[in-house]
Amino acid sequence: MASDGKTSQAMEATPLLTPYKMGKFNLAHRVVLAPVTRCRSYESLVQPHNTLYYEQRAAPGVLLIAEATVVAETARTGYPCVPGMWSQEQVEAWKPVVDAVHAKGALFFCQLWHTGSLMSPPITGGFGAPPRLETQEIPQMVNDFRVAARNAIRAGFDGVEIHAANGLLINQFWWFLDIGRVDSQPLHPGRFTNDGVSDVDDGGRSLELDTCCCRLAADVIAAVADEVGVHRVGVRLSPFAAAGNNVDCADADPGQAHALHLINFMDKLGVLYCHVVEPRRRMCVDGEDGGKLVIPHSLSPFRKAFGGTFIVNGGYDREEGDRVVGDGHADLVSYGRLFVANPDLPERFRKKAGLNKYDRSTFYTSDPVAGYTDYPFLCRETQVAAQ
Repeated sequence: MASDGKTSQAMEATPLLTPYKMGKFNLAHRVVLAPVTRCRSYESLVQPHNTLYYEQRAAPGVLLIAEATVVAETARTGYPCVPGMWSQEQVEAWKPVVDAVHAKGALFFCQLWHTGSLMSPPITGGFGAPPRLETQEIPQMVNDFRVAARNAIRAGFDGVEIHAANGLLINQFWWFLDIGRVDSQPLHPGRFTNDGVSDVDDGGRSLELDTCCCRLAADVIAAVADEVGVHRVGVRLSPFAAAGNNVDCADADPGQAHALHLINFMDKLGVLYCHVVEPRRRMCVDGEDGGKLVIPHSLSPFRKAFGGTFIVNGGYDREEGDRVVGDGHADLVSYGRLFVANPDLPERFRKKAGLNKYDRSTFYTSDPVAGYTDYPFLCRETQVAAQ
């Protein structure tokens, strides 16, 4: 009987494992698969091993966010073997992946990205200032996101996430833009609000967005929301990471200010969720083991500004995930490396079981099995992709 009591206690629902309703979507718990670039989609087409990878991590009521998917052939600089969403062939390739995830009862969002001026693979970094954009180039970039979002829904995805973080195209303009570099015409947030209120001047331009270097992001978000419905749109932000090196910026005030401005726009628009990356800096607190690095929870201002679902990411384990949800700092927690190495991560959290260690050397290789679909499950043999 004592052992049964221990088992019951170990599987007791904690804040991280309680159900949650995100818009019209019912989630079984708060654990989310973060979008993680894996570089295993040859010639920009998802493959059967990609299907297995996502199917392994799918379960009833789990939210999976697919790896960053390129919106145009010209938008993938620096990343080999990443999937695309600009052609009919790519839409057809994604359909069996989405079907496999849905067959397991999971929800599936597709992250959309444009790498911008990125010149090196993710292992080495290598960001630079975004190229000067001519006025006529802005509508095409915005339209690339619009078309990719439409294609994602046609492929069967439940929604899309716009990648506006980690030094990629949209995020690059937070750090390098002077207003003369981009002459974008922002779409009006009031066009999409429930009350129809639009903060525009007599010339029809948004007063706030007209002077903000988040204009490209606002254009993209509004266009995608117009295309697929704002109830299907999430946005990923990294306020503390400088676009020059994709690590925490010593003076992150500009990034924070731009993020807050954009989040206010997103809130007015009615965006479904905001997915924000914590800074990599950690605080050390005393403990029995002589000290422990903990997450500083620096996202409170953004949480307060956004009325929709708030997802946090960045170095969380089960304990920190419980704490951030229990304390009201977030609704959901996304896990990247831990979910990569543990396809049954929510179940391991529920049972407080040990975790597989991830192999960093396999993160961006093109092997269809090693470090991809060969991580073991708790109580059954690892599924291996059929040869």
